[in-house]
Amino acid sequence: MFTGIITDIGRVASLKVEGDMHARITTAYDTAKIDIGASIASDGVCLTVVDLGPDWYAVDISAETLSKTNIGGWKAGSRVNLERALRVGDELGGHIVSGHVDGVAKVISVEGEGDSTRVSFRVPQDLARFIAPKGSVALNGTSLTVNEVEGDVFGIILISHTKEVTNWGDVATGDLINLEIDTLARYVARLAEVG
Repeated sequence: MFTGIITDIGRVASLKVEGDMHARITTAYDTAKIDIGASIASDGVCLTVVDLGPDWYAVDISAETLSKTNIGGWKAGSRVNLERALRVGDELGGHIVSGHVDGVAKVISVEGEGDSTRVSFRVPQDLARFIAPKGSVALNGTSLTVNEVEGDVFGIILISHTKEVTNWGDVATGDLINLEIDTLARYVARLAEVG
């Protein structure tokens, strides 16, 4: 489990495809304190550490994960939002995030608003019903508040701090973004179906 509070921006150092994709990601985390088998959310995708070096970790990414996320668009040098798995006693500053991406949202506009930035997304129709104004979503692993929703389009506001400590400072129209809907929204929708 994660919180959607990004604690490092890693960089894709290398990618190799041999059946699954193998990625090496550089990090400022103390890798001596990371175990093989640990989970690290990388752009919001819960990935298992399979190898470690002094300033990097490596992961294997299945074809299934590649089909549901934006990881297929990674290249050497790509900046990646990182978050270590939640430990008992950690502060829950965002919302509960599983790292299980539901789909990909497309950035349809990016507009400055003072020091902040308003970003609008189009989501797959089957996920749109889970997104509500003032609700939470995880986008590229970042816990964000939904400002407005109209059909399959929703918007968020990025404050300067978020743009500085995540890869959101690089966002552009047309980008594909990993989307994880709020777990609570998923269960409320399921209860409404059965009830």
